[in-house]
Amino acid sequence: MSPSPAGTPARVATVIQHLAFEDTGILGSLLHERGYTIQTVGPASSDGLPAVVDGDLLVVLGGPVGVYEEDRYPFLSAEKRIVRDWLAGGKPLLGVCLGAQLIAEALGAQVTGTGRKEIGFGPLTLTPAGQDSVLAPLSPEGTTAIPVLHWHGDQFEIPEGAVRLAETPGFPNQAFTWGDQVLALQFHLEAEHHRIEEWLIGHAAEINAAGIDPRTIRADAAQHGPALETAARAVLRAWLVSRVVSS
Repeated sequence: MSPSPAGTPARVATVIQHLAFEDTGILGSLLHERGYTIQTVGPASSDGLPAVVDGDLLVVLGGPVGVYEEDRYPFLSAEKRIVRDWLAGGKPLLGVCLGAQLIAEALGAQVTGTGRKEIGFGPLTLTPAGQDSVLAPLSPEGTTAIPVLHWHGDQFEIPEGAVRLAETPGFPNQAFTWGDQVLALQFHLEAEHHRIEEWLIGHAAEINAAGIDPRTIRADAAQHGPALETAARAVLRAWLVSRVVSS
């Protein structure tokens, strides 16, 4: 294995990925910078989901299904088991969108459909705990909060013992931490703005059904993307650094 920045053997980040274009993006480059080897698995991969997931860090990315749709998408049962086992093992866990919802459910919280869509760029309101968390770069003191990319219709409740970090007007639970182990994000900090066309094509039916104009998202990506990526790198880097120190 290649050495990490500290000279120790490279750590392994296992990533559960559901869609080809919803990959680690910004996070992936940061993982490489931190000396991680990335191992990607998922229900759509040629090998499917492994029975046992190993590594030093687990990342569960987004996908266009609900955690309550196990009858339609049986792979969700395996992912739920993987998340529960990982939580029990105490190693760092990052969830994005569907991944955050899977974590919330594994920790005993409800995840439900809302009948609404939150798709596109919009700012977060950080809670007091959020302002003191790794999310602080998304809302710099004395400036307007940086719009982040939202793409969901389901929502999670905050698990018992977790700390709520952010909200938006329509969705009060946008992020939480659970101890030092978990960071769960409903929104997409990993997405790279120059690749937004992949999202617009891949989710064309969804945004059309929701009455959302892809031209708006495209323009917002060009306007807000560079500042968001700078802030997103700061957020994700801070979390990764803290996990190396504490794990």
